[in-house]
Amino acid sequence: MLRMSKLTDYGIVVLSHMAGEPRQLYNAAQIAADVHIGPPTVSKILKLLSKGKLVVSYRGAGGGYRLARAPAEISVTEVISAMEGPVGITECSSAGGSCAQESVCSVRPNWQRINDVIMNALRDVTLADMTPRRGASGAATLQWFAPDRFRTAESIR
Repeated sequence: MLRMSKLTDYGIVVLSHMAGEPRQLYNAAQIAADVHIGPPTVSKILKLLSKGKLVVSYRGAGGGYRLARAPAEISVTEVISAMEGPVGITECSSAGGSCAQESVCSVRPNWQRINDVIMNALRDVTLADMTPRRGASGAATLQWFAPDRFRTAESIR
């Protein structure tokens, strides 16, 4: 099963929360309270996102974190990469030299093609797409993306 870590999922939750008011300065404790994730976990996430240049940290009494760019300019691929490292469905699909079978593997090119399709799909989804919007009733709704934005299984054949 392909699955990202819970920490990465929480990273997207944290960033989506911040994307609601992208110019606001957030502190870890307030984000933790707002999204119901423990403060130590939120602090760890913010450090990883800062290292990945997705948020900017400000020190001092009035410090905190702010998105480094507009939500529409931050892709899900960037978030996953900042939290987990290079995205690859197999060891060899994102970087070579990690498998003893590489030179004789007949399926590596196909895994690389599949990985590229997944990466392109994730690149097409931005933080703005993942951020809940408030409707007239005040209820949160997702700004969902159109399925035709993605390549289909037919297009990788």
